[in-house]
Amino acid sequence: MDVYGLVGNPVEHSLSPPMHEAAYEARGLDARYVTFEPQPETLERAIDGADALGVRGLNVTIPFKRDALDLVEPDDLADRIGAVNTIDFGGDRPTGHNTDAVGAVRALSEHGFDGDETAIDGATAVVAGAGGAGRAIAFGLADAGATVRIANRTTSRAESLADAVPAATGHSLSELPALVKEASILVNATSVGLDEDESIVDPTALRADLVVMDAVYSPIETRLLEAAAARGARTVDGAWMLLYQGAAAFERWTGLDAPVDPMNDALRARL
Repeated sequence: MDVYGLVGNPVEHSLSPPMHEAAYEARGLDARYVTFEPQPETLERAIDGADALGVRGLNVTIPFKRDALDLVEPDDLADRIGAVNTIDFGGDRPTGHNTDAVGAVRALSEHGFDGDETAIDGATAVVAGAGGAGRAIAFGLADAGATVRIANRTTSRAESLADAVPAATGHSLSELPALVKEASILVNATSVGLDEDESIVDPTALRADLVVMDAVYSPIETRLLEAAAARGARTVDGAWMLLYQGAAAFERWTGLDAPVDPMNDALRARL
């Protein structure tokens, strides 16, 4: 039996186990997905131990994505983002990858642009938030050919991220209405909408020719997505990004195409 898993702290409410186990069942794999919750000071030993025990792959979540970067061999994308969310033990040394970026771009392509992988190329995208999710999404969009405008509560943090992301500029959140006016894509990568019934931007700034994605997936329909839909915009909920980052990890570990429909069914059954 092959073992995969998730390392983070806390992990008890993670939706990754049912999603990945649905994938193993659909592909007829003798595999299990388990969770590990080490203390921060034991992360290196946890990763070394997983490797020694023959674990095939790990997902990495809060608060370990940045720390894991120094404990594995990161690929170019993970190195540029500065965070690892997937570890592959298939080589001589564990390798680190960031499938959050891939997941965000695929979610937008599939559900914002009807599967048109070229639609993001040349678009102007506004990313609200310069934290971990915002970093991954900004790099993913830039690599897909978008011009990226990053807005953050602390403007200097947005500007610092923009310096690292190709064709990006940094701004304050107060500039969002003006930025959205010139954009075709808006992504909320902040926690606004997670614990409060609020939107990151005034609904009057939204319009029908926008594609709006919210990285928040609980609730599945945030105030931002409700407002965007009411204005006629295409909306992409955060569960799609969660799904596709998991699918990318599955494909890296197994070499098989991810069964996204069973994975999606298992994910949404628990939201």
